[in-house]
Amino acid sequence: MGFALNRRAFLHLALSTGITAAAPVGAAAPSPTYRPGPLLFSDDFTQGLGQWQVEMHRPGRMVAQAGVMEIDVPAGTSVWFRHPLSGPVLIEYEAQAVSEGGPNDRVSDLNAFWMATDPAAPGGDVLARTRSGKFEDYDTLKTYYVGQGGNWNKTTRFRRYIGRQDDRPLLPENDRQDPADMLVPNRWQKITLLAAGPTVRYFRDEKMLFDYNDPEPYTRGHFAIRTTQSHLRIRRFRVYQAVAG
Repeated sequence: MGFALNRRAFLHLALSTGITAAAPVGAAAPSPTYRPGPLLFSDDFTQGLGQWQVEMHRPGRMVAQAGVMEIDVPAGTSVWFRHPLSGPVLIEYEAQAVSEGGPNDRVSDLNAFWMATDPAAPGGDVLARTRSGKFEDYDTLKTYYVGQGGNWNKTTRFRRYIGRQDDRPLLPENDRQDPADMLVPNRWQKITLLAAGPTVRYFRDEKMLFDYNDPEPYTRGHFAIRTTQSHLRIRRFRVYQAVAG
């Protein structure tokens, strides 16, 4: 014979027998967290630019010394880390947008590619051929990209490149224009990039600016600092295996 329990009776039964209510159907799973695990690569910029490949549209100044990589360029420039990466990885570095009166000191475009591959290259190796440094030369990559403080420090955007010329998809929620998400002149900031399967994130000073869930994730490839007509300083570059928890 069936019977019904009122709310008070059910609570008494649950407490006495250890029954717990199930989570609602369709409830979102907790967002996974990651921390740095084993150190995979590093550069303290005391031994030159041997770990980097530079692509410049127009000649500029690139130097690594005294613990800092300095990028002072009048046009599009990509600075590729030569070592290929495989996820899950955390990429960390400190960056400064310089404003000291120089011709390129416009405080703009602290950008990055990560997990970048070239579908047209052998093995997808993005470094198999050299590009001119023009922004459009990178359209055909498959990569994650953030442009922080782009357009004269007015936009901060996340994109997932899909390997098609002139097609750099931008979702509305990944187009930020809040001044709090832009660059601050001459201030060092810590940048953290995560690629851990479908979980792709970008942090500035521990604040997560982008949290992207990729159903077809890019799990390997190269990292690059990207900028255009800008003066940047980079230090304390680290790549870690990303560990959940």
